Amino acid sequence: MSRFRPTDEKQLVDIVAAAVAGEQPLEVVAGGSKRGLGRPLQLPHTLDVTGFSGIRQYEPEELVLTAGAATPLTEIERALTARRQMLAFEPGDWRAPLGSSATDQTLGGVIACNLAGPRRIRQGAARDHFLGVAAVSGRGEAFKAGGRVVKNVTGYDLCKLLAGSYGTLAVMTEVTVKVLPAPEATRSVVFVGLDDARAVAAMIHGLNSSHELSGAAHLPKVDGRARTALRVEGPAPSVEARSAALCGELKQFGAADILGDADSVKLWTAVRNVDPLAAGGRAIWRVSLAPTGAPAFLAAVRGALDIDYILDWGGGLVWLAVQGAQDGGAGPIRAALGGRGNATLVRAPLALRAAVPIFEPLPPAVAALTARVKDSFDPKRILNRGRLYPDM
Repeated sequence: MSRFRPTDEKQLVDIVAAAVAGEQPLEVVAGGSKRGLGRPLQLPHTLDVTGFSGIRQYEPEELVLTAGAATPLTEIERALTARRQMLAFEPGDWRAPLGSSATDQTLGGVIACNLAGPRRIRQGAARDHFLGVAAVSGRGEAFKAGGRVVKNVTGYDLCKLLAGSYGTLAVMTEVTVKVLPAPEATRSVVFVGLDDARAVAAMIHGLNSSHELSGAAHLPKVDGRARTALRVEGPAPSVEARSAALCGELKQFGAADILGDADSVKLWTAVRNVDPLAAGGRAIWRVSLAPTGAPAFLAAVRGALDIDYILDWGGGLVWLAVQGAQDGGAGPIRAALGGRGNATLVRAPLALRAAVPIFEPLPPAVAALTARVKDSFDPKRILNRGRLYPDM
């Protein structure tokens, strides 16, 4: 197996063009923290893009940052923290649940996988903050899309297409993202002992209120008790008033505790990184569905599987850890969804990841459209072949 390490765009174009000519697929790797996501790859060559690293331009006053795609996320976050700014989509660090030994994750990696944490319910996904890109397609052609301002899209928005493509369409070399001011204060209104149905009802009530929640999660096993947390962020006086008002409006769910800044950061970091489910070798699933459907879904899955779980996004995101099921729980989980959601296998042994559909199987029309998009960018299936689906 060969490992190619380009340091500039011309070298990258030449490497991809040679791979196209020889029909030799490439596994695209930067920090390596996401190699456990998707179907396992056994490709003849590795394309190491760590040479495309470093912050190129950061304009705090304009809330815009441009960096090499392989820039470590810790470097990005240090620069933003120094100016009291943040990546508003709050990407999770999944190295622990994935069992990754990578020293860091990269900005391009979280964009390519379209990762977003608890704040997505208010600020959107990674793709919603992805303004511009420089990349090389699977045809060996360099291109740019987007720019450094939000309203800079004419025609098709390639940035949104590349976000979530897991490196199967193009190799990103440079990305531009929108950043936002970090909150001055954070409080978490926490209810104890709610079951799934009441927890989802409390979260939906809070999200529908005027208090502009930036997080709503339910952790059923924290020190032996269930905890339902609602996050309030912003200027300190506003946060204090909104948190107190929220407790009063939701008093039918019981008395609530209000966590301060440090305890709130600890709680939401654990939710973002899926820490409660990381230990052990259980299969881990990420399930998206309508929040109101979460309690019935969980009841159906519990009847068939040995699970632990947490809820995020007000119940719209269910993290499941499954013990002992031969197929990792794929059959019961997708049967319980009944086509009303999306289940992704995040962690499982290699053999299981090769045997079970990692991502939700596509309807024929969507599969045909996906294939046409892949043909446009990478007709020879050079980049990350098989990462999403066997023929993709």
